[in-house]
Amino acid sequence: MTAPAIIVAVDGAAGSGKSTLARGLARALGVAYVNTGSMYRALAAASIRAEVDATDADALVDLVRGLRFTLTGEEAPELEVEGYATAELTTPEVESRVSVVARHPAVRTLMRDLQRTLGAGGVVMEGRDIATVVFPDAPLKVFLRASEDERSDRRARERGSADRATVRDAIRERDARDARTNRLEPGPGAMVIDTSDLSIDATLETVLEHARRIWPEGTS
Repeated sequence: MTAPAIIVAVDGAAGSGKSTLARGLARALGVAYVNTGSMYRALAAASIRAEVDATDADALVDLVRGLRFTLTGEEAPELEVEGYATAELTTPEVESRVSVVARHPAVRTLMRDLQRTLGAGGVVMEGRDIATVVFPDAPLKVFLRASEDERSDRRARERGSADRATVRDAIRERDARDARTNRLEPGPGAMVIDTSDLSIDATLETVLEHARRIWPEGTS
């Protein structure tokens, strides 16, 4: 009997630990790591460059078709958006626009197809709708939660900000904008983990225990 493809869907809110967990899982499993948020951030950045209105769905679809998403690296390839540095994808302007450009059904459909293509050979993919829309049949689905205070602290550390109150307000605004696009909820059969009081290593090991049962020959 052929083992199922190594496809892991990791969903959760900003600051819940998705990126750290997903990257660690990808390295342990030897498959690609894809942060779908970077794809939408790239679209937001492209719309700023091109001076395209964030509400113009047709123009945004054209921009998506012009973006080049590749997987770079050998053992655990990671997503790269050609022509866009990480710094450009994390500016306040992009942060405030990303939920708006991601709201359009035509944009999300096109992104979904691109994400499925990127993950076809095996992937740990993170986002907000990976287990419910992109890979609803993923053999392993993980949904992360964390308290608002913990999420704010993590995001402040990531961005090098000492002002947790400002970061917390930004997270609340982002959550509200994202909720208008798609509800943040676990996919059917997903592992739900509250990471508020869990270390990175503990969270990773918990998920790897499940991965080893599914892919006993594909984990280290």
